[in-house]
Amino acid sequence: MKVIVIILSFFALNVSIYAQTAKVLKSVNDAGDVATFELDCSVKFQTLAKGLRYNITRHEFKGPEMKNSYRLLLVMDGFYSKTLNKEMTISAVLSDGTIIEARKIIEDDGFFDGACTLRIKDPKALLQANIDKVIVHADKDVVYSISVQNKAIFKKNLNNIINAK
Repeated sequence: MKVIVIILSFFALNVSIYAQTAKVLKSVNDAGDVATFELDCSVKFQTLAKGLRYNITRHEFKGPEMKNSYRLLLVMDGFYSKTLNKEMTISAVLSDGTIIEARKIIEDDGFFDGACTLRIKDPKALLQANIDKVIVHADKDVVYSISVQNKAIFKKNLNNIINAK
């Protein structure tokens, strides 16, 4: 009986993960030398944690000397912190201890608008590790912890962007 329950729960988790992955959109610039692959956020952004949404983008450049460029856009819902500094740091902490960081220049009015783009240097390494948490270093640190299900959905979406043609 326990085996059947475990199998059914595993099946339900896989179905829910595949149902929640986003479609990948492809576009090519007018010159035809850059293709862009990104998650379809026309209906809604993907959720990484409560109050933290994301989009993944890959720019593929024509020619062997150019590498693909990967970006992770993070959008914090309702995050309008008044900071004392002119810049803020957003960090994604991976399970292997790696930290992906970006510095965000604060707007003239002194408020952070809640959006930040992190550059992913090694997307295959990100597939191997998990994003455990995202930290926004402001007047006080805001920590977003990532659930196991959201980690799995994120990996599936990242894999779809990496393999998109």
